[in-house]
Amino acid sequence: MTADPSTRAYYDDFAQHYDEGRDRGYHRLVDDLEAGAVLPLAAGRKVLEVGCGTGLVLERVAAVAAQARGIDLSPGMLARARARGLAVDEGSATALPYPDASFDLTYSFKVLAHVPELDRALAEMARVTRPNGHVVFELYNRRSLRYVARRLAGSRRIGDGHEEKDIATRWMTPAEIERAAPRGTVVESIVGVRIVTPAAAVHRVPIVGGITRRIERALSRSPLARFGGFLVVIARRDGA
Repeated sequence: MTADPSTRAYYDDFAQHYDEGRDRGYHRLVDDLEAGAVLPLAAGRKVLEVGCGTGLVLERVAAVAAQARGIDLSPGMLARARARGLAVDEGSATALPYPDASFDLTYSFKVLAHVPELDRALAEMARVTRPNGHVVFELYNRRSLRYVARRLAGSRRIGDGHEEKDIATRWMTPAEIERAAPRGTVVESIVGVRIVTPAAAVHRVPIVGGITRRIERALSRSPLARFGGFLVVIARRDGA
């Protein structure tokens, strides 16, 4: 399945500035918590990131995996991932160009909430995952401070020619997110990202930002994880 040209153009535009500021503060925290959810599962394994973008998380995973690959629909994003020396392919999350049971771990962050055919994308991730391997996926939580903040802030500019409203975004309840796990998988745990952060700007405030980041890390795997703006579901594919 080919990506809609307007969607590809959106992400190509986003790619021009995507990495800016992601090495610190709020964005670094989000990437740290997401990467932390998959690094223990990726060590010594064959891994696929669906919607790898510029490769910020994939680069960390590739450092511990036996083999790491990424796929994305945006040539602009992929150009930056390749500049990092990463192995990446152009393609759609709903039609992964890999044989069944090709990977020990498949994962996706910041992507699936924008894919209209969510069930199909998750089914594809499960298809290319080996029995007893893991499917890790992230969706956006309607029961969170992040949801409230996004509604209040409105649509932001994300590139030279686009705003966030130019692409669809799905918000789901924690129960709906857990039920989204693809058939043939069992949910093992949930990681919450951005639980107490009311706005990303908080992380730029001296002392307050550091305290907030410590709290976020401490709560990410606690019972309060389900209030995270991003919910990361770690599911295991049933054995053969």
